[in-house]
Amino acid sequence: MPDLVFPLDSTKKFTEQQLPGHNRWHHAIPPAVTVKPGESFRVHCREWFDGAIENNDSAEDILNAPLTTVHTLSGPIAVEGAKPGDLLIVDILDVGPIPQEDSGPLAGQGWGYTGIFPTDNGGGFLTEQFPDAYKAVWDFAGQTATSRHVPGVSFTGIVHPGLMGTAPSKDLLGTWNTREAALIATDPDRVPPLALPPEPQDAILGSLTGDEFTAAAAEAARTAPPRENGGNQDIKNMTKGTRIFYPVFIDGGNLSVGDLHFSQGDGEITFCGAIEMGGFIDLRVDILRGGMDTYGVSENAIFMPGNTDPQYSQWLAFSGTSVTLDGEQRYLDSHLSYQRACLHAIDYLTKFGYAREQAYLLLGAAPIEGRLSGVVDIPNACATVYLPTAIFDFDVTPGPAGPVQIDPGMGAPHASR
Repeated sequence: MPDLVFPLDSTKKFTEQQLPGHNRWHHAIPPAVTVKPGESFRVHCREWFDGAIENNDSAEDILNAPLTTVHTLSGPIAVEGAKPGDLLIVDILDVGPIPQEDSGPLAGQGWGYTGIFPTDNGGGFLTEQFPDAYKAVWDFAGQTATSRHVPGVSFTGIVHPGLMGTAPSKDLLGTWNTREAALIATDPDRVPPLALPPEPQDAILGSLTGDEFTAAAAEAARTAPPRENGGNQDIKNMTKGTRIFYPVFIDGGNLSVGDLHFSQGDGEITFCGAIEMGGFIDLRVDILRGGMDTYGVSENAIFMPGNTDPQYSQWLAFSGTSVTLDGEQRYLDSHLSYQRACLHAIDYLTKFGYAREQAYLLLGAAPIEGRLSGVVDIPNACATVYLPTAIFDFDVTPGPAGPVQIDPGMGAPHASR
């Protein structure tokens, strides 16, 4: 096993750990640890809400989830010799739930969760159709996930980090804040908001203290969106065996990682759509000198996905076009097209006995594949969602006998204002 450079104690809160992590992006956050190029190491990662979500049959914790506290990131990890303009090569050697802890109160200790977030606390991809809070708890047995809240399915998890990236430079941080503030200003009272501005409340900034902490907290970027540094990309195929090339913006690169997922469907469509958990990740890092200019990688990370995905061979696919639910035509709106494809899949699954919320939670957590199938045929973009049929305990394909009627069980816990 690689040396553990960022340990976490499951009995302590994130702010009480031996090494301080962070939940904002800022160039002034000091590295918690430094590693050498070519070195392999292990990092423990806390579940993104630091234990606020519980293994129970209530969705009150999702309803009132403390969004100002996320994400609990392990790092920064400086790489000796990395300079602005380099590419940081990061290999994911292994990733999984909290080691040797198969039961306990923290997500990752034998279980994880998926949440539909309420519109006034984050919302989701289909928040207009699903404005309330719902939750599904998933149990882990090896690589397999099952849920008492969404019965009749079991699937192999594609374990991956939802969030990993390098620290922004001072100038890049200013660019983020300027452009996101301009977007917010176009509709400042929107619910959910168009973007999340800097928020000093609940900021965790590593070992920064005093005036340095106060100054950084006032401008540090929230970790919710992906940006030029990688960040919260939520790419389900960024799993064991993956190699990522991150742009380096400051000395050392200052790599951070967190938001581990046991499984996720493309798009993480419920916002907390993956199966969230704490766990570990083993990494190896190296440096490609001057790689940003050499390969034209100035505002994005590129990666080579791992080859450990489950091998599903049969799919049931649903398509959607860029027409709203009330019949308004939009021009090549691929975002809307994917929404419609997901809604078609949800409607289909209800014919077998699932509640719409159960179907929505399933699409967020199971390894569905989302594709842009057509983006040139005006006025309709076509998006598709591929549902692996083998995850169901019954035949989910159309047939002359009609849909099998399953027992939906207790259903997904629900909470509303």
